[in-house]
Amino acid sequence: MSKGTKKFSQALFAVVAAATILFAVAACSNTQKIDMTKVTAVIDVRTADEFASGHLAGALNIDVEGADFAGAVASLDKAGTYVLYCRSGHRAGIALDTMKSLGFTNLTNAGAIADASTATGLAIVQ
Repeated sequence: MSKGTKKFSQALFAVVAAATILFAVAACSNTQKIDMTKVTAVIDVRTADEFASGHLAGALNIDVEGADFAGAVASLDKAGTYVLYCRSGHRAGIALDTMKSLGFTNLTNAGAIADASTATGLAIVQ
């Protein structure tokens, strides 16, 4: 491999790596606005202590790691539209999968609380 070809390959690799990282970061953040006129409820799936330290105005607190998450969400309208969030988006993803398995179809993982606040337009309150 010539010196010029090697430099080109390294530069191409750097561009592809940078594009991959940029795409991965963009895919993790949900900055798209959510039409709140269609949302039945916003659900904070963190613990009660986390919820008490700050949550979105009007959000329900149903701890996905609680003993009866499935039972608690079973009382909700399965045809409703729900926005889920947590600290990072991970637990909201778990909650979304659980709710889908229970027959819910209109679910959005809004990610972390700050991202969810931006997407919904709801303030973080205590």
